[in-house]
Amino acid sequence: MDFKLIQQFRHLAQTLHFGKTAEAMYVSPSTLSRSIQRLEEELGASLFLRDNRKVKLTPVGEKLLQFSDKLHQDWQVLMSDIQEHNEVLKGELGLFCTVTASMSHLPALLSSFKENYPEVEIKLATGNPGESAQKVLEGQTDVSIVIATPNFPEELHFQHLDTVPLVLVTPKHSNYSAIEEIEWHNIHMILPDSGPSKRIVHHWLAEKGIRPKVYASVGGNEAILSMVALGCGIAIVPEIVVQHATIKEQVKILPIADIEAYRLGLCCLKKRRDEPVIKAFLKH
Repeated sequence: MDFKLIQQFRHLAQTLHFGKTAEAMYVSPSTLSRSIQRLEEELGASLFLRDNRKVKLTPVGEKLLQFSDKLHQDWQVLMSDIQEHNEVLKGELGLFCTVTASMSHLPALLSSFKENYPEVEIKLATGNPGESAQKVLEGQTDVSIVIATPNFPEELHFQHLDTVPLVLVTPKHSNYSAIEEIEWHNIHMILPDSGPSKRIVHHWLAEKGIRPKVYASVGGNEAILSMVALGCGIAIVPEIVVQHATIKEQVKILPIADIEAYRLGLCCLKKRRDEPVIKAFLKH
């Protein structure tokens, strides 16, 4: 049995989405379909039930998934034993984080890791913070820098990195010097439309009884900050976004004493945290 086909099957069994698995495994959807067909022909049974709306595992597919999970774990143990014998850790590590985190926290993590494990290849992808945990759950990356949330998935291991305060930002030449001076009924606000900030900001506004004049709902803290710099309104964003932005001189920061901070950390699947490469990265 082809180990590569088993890897593709395992990923598809997690995502139940041919397009997502094909992208993550760097193959075309048609190639992935042929791989699954080869497995089905070799086993003499269907592995997935497919229609126009969804994909799900057959009973045979469930059994193969159990087998492939054990095979994967045994393979990782074997690789760990070999690498301990050779004293050189090799492999590949997929990382996902926001653009800001790639500048604020990732350099220190990677510097130490690459110094100790130069043979490990890093594959970095960036995107919206709201995608971080899902990327790990779907097997599209090994480790993400995430924001812990009240409904954080139980399947994920979370390792705390930092506490990041949220601040109010206004255009540089605004007349406000403290949050108590904000005339909420007279000024537009740019709100986050997704991700951890959406819950925190909306909850804080509700607690204060503030009904803001919404200029726009925007995805991504960097984009929100740009709109503030352009004079479109005020917003609440993580302080590190401002600190690492090229336009930070074009906005003014006003501290907020009583708003929930981000709990920033690393996450991976609990069942994979003892894999040699992931385990080594979490130690750094």
